[in-house]
Amino acid sequence: MKKVLVVEDDHSIVDLLSIHLKDLDCDVDVAYDGLDGQEKALNNPYDLIILDIMLPGKDGISIAQKLRAYDVHSPIMMLTAKSEEIDKVLGLESGADDYLTKPFGVREFIARVKAIFRRQEQNESSKEEATVKKIVIDELEIDVEKRKVLLSNQRIELTPKEFDLLVMLAGNPGRSYGRDQLLNDVWGYEFSGYEHTVNSHINRLRSKIEPDIANPKYILTTWGIGYRFNDDID
Repeated sequence: MKKVLVVEDDHSIVDLLSIHLKDLDCDVDVAYDGLDGQEKALNNPYDLIILDIMLPGKDGISIAQKLRAYDVHSPIMMLTAKSEEIDKVLGLESGADDYLTKPFGVREFIARVKAIFRRQEQNESSKEEATVKKIVIDELEIDVEKRKVLLSNQRIELTPKEFDLLVMLAGNPGRSYGRDQLLNDVWGYEFSGYEHTVNSHINRLRSKIEPDIANPKYILTTWGIGYRFNDDID
């Protein structure tokens, strides 16, 4: 049984989502304000957190940022009545895995939830099958299992998406990835038109691991395509 947390202040929406989540054999916890939702998410393991952006007490984007900063890796689906591009970008960059704009259809909601659960299962399967546990390139050491990164023996704190991007690139040095491919593979779904989200994550990643951001040593730009990890480091 999957355990899901719904953080939403509209009781009618909570009731509707709870009914359909229970039909998917989910155990549902509910919080009607941001502070309560954050507390529950920090102290309980969930297979999915459904998080409204506009909440009393604390907004959803701030909650998502807090959870990712505290290494809570549960998938987050953002809900909001807003449809402006900036809200979608903020949702993605705060660590959300999916984004659903109100009003939405029940079928679409169910399909999105099932897709998130499928990706979770695929990721778990991939972790079990993975033979590469550590990636060591020059002074950069990536512990894939522990999701830990060291640079010159100093721990580097990365968000989940930054870590996933780094593993994908460093695990395949020399291979160039387009922004759309990175967005699809790392975020787990097509989000056409938001490739600039990848750019901002790459920039933040470079600021944390590169000795000289103006002349990157590890993450290089493949002009006209996207990015690649340097395969010519001594």
